[in-house]
Amino acid sequence: MSDPLRPRASLRTAVVWDVLKDALERRVKAAGREALDVLDTGGGSGNFAVPVARLGHRVTVVDPSPNALFALERRAAEAGVADRIHGVQGDAHGLFQVVERDAYDAVLCHGVLEYVDDPAEGLRNAVGALRPAGTLSLLAAGLGGAVLARALAGHFTEARRALTDPAGRWGEGDPVPRRFTAEQLTDLVTATGLQVGAVHGVRVFADLVPGVLVDTEPGAMDALLKLEAAAAEQPAFHSVATQLHVLAERD
Repeated sequence: MSDPLRPRASLRTAVVWDVLKDALERRVKAAGREALDVLDTGGGSGNFAVPVARLGHRVTVVDPSPNALFALERRAAEAGVADRIHGVQGDAHGLFQVVERDAYDAVLCHGVLEYVDDPAEGLRNAVGALRPAGTLSLLAAGLGGAVLARALAGHFTEARRALTDPAGRWGEGDPVPRRFTAEQLTDLVTATGLQVGAVHGVRVFADLVPGVLVDTEPGAMDALLKLEAAAAEQPAFHSVATQLHVLAERD
């Protein structure tokens, strides 16, 4: 995933970024502070951390990869936000070995639950880092998008396997260990005590449309972005989205 402020990358990130930006603005007003404390678990090289820091917020990125954290440091420096981003090595299960509980106004948990051994525990830790009334932004791989992609590629057996596999995997070569339905994700969130505010389907069409069409057809990218935004909130499209985004708040 690329910087959500770059036009081409926005096809993959625009929906999440718009929702997240609005949520942070609401949290600023509610907290009465211009700068929020934001935790980005599994934040890698700063795909969202850097744009969030550009808004003036303080961001702590926790990631198990030293290489990703090195790239984060370089990227933050290039963007002029190095003083607002702090990277630490760690993971969701050992989160409180490197950060404090109840210390953040917002927590991003993007692309984490697919890879942790226990998604429920990983999510409980992310929620445990939130202050009262804090906001959770959860992004995870969607089952339906993978099934649709395999079927459209002519891999019908793999599509059926993903559909029936408990983890939503299409085969041994599948690089994603686990996928979720919207219901599974919202159940995980509500089990932590948070209130789900919104669910969005992400990359409903972007991964299926040929890149050459988007790059060469005048106005195609803008039209596709608007289509993604319009479809994101429609429950009917959650079942075929490549990713699912859940926004929730702690009481």
